[in-house]
Amino acid sequence: MRRNPPLFASAPAATPGGVRTTAIIAIATIAMLISTESIFAQGMALPPSSVSRSQPPSTQPQGGQGGFMPRAADTPPSLQAVPNQNTGVGGPGGQLSSGGQLPRGAGQEHRVYDLRSYTGYLTSHDRPHQAVVDWIVRETGTDVWHTEPFGFMSADRDELTVYHTNEMHQVIAGIVDRFVAGDKDPQVMNLKVMTVGNPNWRSRAHALMQHVNVQSPGIQAWLLTKENAALVMNLLRQRTDVRQVQAVDLIMYNGQTEKLASTRGRNYVINVKPSPAGWPPYEPETGEIQEGYQLELSPLLSVDGRTLDCVINANIDQVDKFVPVELDLPLPNQQVHRTKIEVPQLVSWRLHERFRWPSDMVLLLSCGVVASPDRTQSAVPFLDFGAITGTTAGRADALMFVEFRGKASQNLTQVPVAPQISSRVSAPNRGRY
Repeated sequence: MRRNPPLFASAPAATPGGVRTTAIIAIATIAMLISTESIFAQGMALPPSSVSRSQPPSTQPQGGQGGFMPRAADTPPSLQAVPNQNTGVGGPGGQLSSGGQLPRGAGQEHRVYDLRSYTGYLTSHDRPHQAVVDWIVRETGTDVWHTEPFGFMSADRDELTVYHTNEMHQVIAGIVDRFVAGDKDPQVMNLKVMTVGNPNWRSRAHALMQHVNVQSPGIQAWLLTKENAALVMNLLRQRTDVRQVQAVDLIMYNGQTEKLASTRGRNYVINVKPSPAGWPPYEPETGEIQEGYQLELSPLLSVDGRTLDCVINANIDQVDKFVPVELDLPLPNQQVHRTKIEVPQLVSWRLHERFRWPSDMVLLLSCGVVASPDRTQSAVPFLDFGAITGTTAGRADALMFVEFRGKASQNLTQVPVAPQISSRVSAPNRGRY
């Protein structure tokens, strides 16, 4: 059996140098034993990727005895560094798949579409290529870009980059051709918004209109030839309960979106709070509601100009009345201060739908008997009984005529400026599809 050598080996004592060598070996051995016992007493040393080693020396705490480092259990979780647990070759939170190559299980193809022949004309538009992306998503839907098979789409002012299946590329190519090969001159879209007090106008105009199915509940749509549209317009103008809210020619580029808004603010007492001056004891806190209509139109012509696709987004908000609520508030002298706040009663309707019709016809939309998109105001403010009573006379059949009139250069009519009384600030969102 092999025996372990002794820790202290005997050395010849013949010379003084041998004694000094033995002493040095003994001291080194004792220091090694002490260091080993300290390691076994405190546990194994932290790996280089540990929390304490990952911090730079300049950030180590200086307090404590001998540079003592607090344990992880003594450190708040928000101050603890997260150790790197990535075992793959990818970046943080992911791994490279298929050697960094894009998946092609469904036969995906990478293609680049040139947009410069379209965006080159829109020098005054900030992001003209966004319209191309919007219309592609309207045609394909959003699910095909977030589910299998894998694909992506990206665009800048010069080109559109798409990675998807061959079937999807055929759909995208058809949309892109309507931009780059279609008419690039500015077009004219005529928009008329009218209100009719009684919906019985349909009895005389029914034979002149072709009904169209609509997905939005409560919305009706018809197609009319331009001759029949003129006849229907003449029938409406003969009525005493018809009011034309808006009539405007919108100069638009193919595929771009144009906004039209007419809103006004209505103030009301939303809350009552203690007065900092002490008298009167309470003061009202007012709020504001934007009342009116907002319209967005985005037309897209076919390459031959015979068919028109148009996305219409309409929002109408109206204050029907303000409902008063009585409040009894305490006073320092044990009395009660009586005041009131107001709760708005709103009537609104929404339309966000895509229509397709021949460009030589007129689209007529009816939203039913809903809140009137425009509230009449008295010429003399003192006689404005609606503002005095807090009510709004406003139920009407809202009608919208949408007509494509061709190139702006071929229309010699003067384009009126749409009124922009006030416009609600809208946050960016992805609800435009």
